Amino acid sequence: MDDKMIVVVFDNEKKAYEGSKALKDLHAEGTITLYASAVIAKDADGKVTVKQAADQGPLGTGVGLVTGSLIGLLGGPVGVAIGAYVGTVGGMLYDLAKVGVGEDFLSDVGQYLEPGKVAVVAEVWEEWVMPVDTRMETAGGVVFRRARGEVLDYQIERDAAALKAEIADLKAEYARADKEAKEKLQAKMSAARAKLQATQDRAKAALEATKREMDAKIKSLKEQMAKAQADRKAKLEKRIAEVQSEYTRRTEKLKQAWGLTKEALAL
Repeated sequence: MDDKMIVVVFDNEKKAYEGSKALKDLHAEGTITLYASAVIAKDADGKVTVKQAADQGPLGTGVGLVTGSLIGLLGGPVGVAIGAYVGTVGGMLYDLAKVGVGEDFLSDVGQYLEPGKVAVVAEVWEEWVMPVDTRMETAGGVVFRRARGEVLDYQIERDAAALKAEIADLKAEYARADKEAKEKLQAKMSAARAKLQATQDRAKAALEATKREMDAKIKSLKEQMAKAQADRKAKLEKRIAEVQSEYTRRTEKLKQAWGLTKEALAL
């Protein structure tokens, strides 16, 4: 199975800490791989605060940044307002893509993460859902999970291709235009190039973040494998190979997007 973002909502801090410990116990047992986690609370004003920070070391870098982004998203408006809010705030939209979950996931969580409630937010790899569900339900939690998608990678690639085509069309129109139209078209081309440069910067940042994330996950998996039984070691070795394969595929996509921006900027 793919890596997943998990949010488990509890009625109080005590139960949330029990849930957090249960996830760490499952990791120690080798049942799941817990990449990063944090305990958060929503106060009476709807503000989300971190009560227990994400793990430090390899679990708190790269991968922990993704968990942090999800926490930030959970601090925004939820329910029916989430679509409009995410659609109008660039930073929120970017974080949503980076985390790799949809608006519906935030809306579902938001309906339960009411003021006064506490939640465990984590990124995990699990082979099946029942071990986590059983432990969390025993601790009194409601589990929400979503497999992480590659929304950001696809968005960067689409943006790069679209902007390249836009600049090519504007340049062709510029060649046929009169003086007055040329001035307007030049302004449009400048704006498109600025967006293209920003897309190129995003592609570069995503490449660097993907590398940090892969390194952190592999380090975590290797540390877990060193303490695992023989049958579990084989599964963790397989997962390490899958993470490396995913990294190769993602970097190829992002490098292709970066190449498109480079070609378009040279037009």
